[in-house]
Amino acid sequence: MSENTWSAVDAYFTGELNLADPVLDAAVRTSVAAGLPSIQVSAAQGKLLHLVALAQGARRILEIGTLGGYSAIWLARALPADGRLVTLELDPHHAEVARRNFGEAGIAERIELHVGPALDTLTRLGAQRIEPFDLVFIDADKPNNLNYVQAALQLSRAGTLIIVDNVVREGAVISRERDAAAEGVRRMAAWVGKEPRLSATVIQTVGDKGYDGFLLARVQPA
Repeated sequence: MSENTWSAVDAYFTGELNLADPVLDAAVRTSVAAGLPSIQVSAAQGKLLHLVALAQGARRILEIGTLGGYSAIWLARALPADGRLVTLELDPHHAEVARRNFGEAGIAERIELHVGPALDTLTRLGAQRIEPFDLVFIDADKPNNLNYVQAALQLSRAGTLIIVDNVVREGAVISRERDAAAEGVRRMAAWVGKEPRLSATVIQTVGDKGYDGFLLARVQPA
């Protein structure tokens, strides 16, 4: 089947399940107009993140990789009134656009946006001994996937869910060609598979974003 079919199916279910949202659509338009790459999750994937956060009863969520704030809005909408989303973005311009989108979405008060290298911020958060997160969504530079998962684990509790996006990469993860992003996924997968504190699987996906997938890991009780 072609990518045109995958996109058409995504469009069908987006319509039938009422996944389109004017606020989120506006966030995408604002991001595109500001020159951000159109690499945010799809509407169907955003709704999946939203439902997982609701099912998890998440009160504290960590996102690594804000971009224009599209996935953060989906996640923040799942939070209770006293909930908090901490999101990390390297690029100041991306962060500025995300802040604008958070304000337009009416959820800025639930979001704590940190600008700068994510590993530095994660180290700082770990040193502060903050309350653990209930859900972690990792969608940043793929070569650092292992570092992000290891840092997320230190900021988690038993039962925390960790989701890592873009792990299939159109099959590049099993290619022998040198690809820094795919190699980052492989290093992460090899480590997660040997880490007794994590129980994980991968779901392959097709749709508007092509052929990819995400890793879902649960932090196990000690």
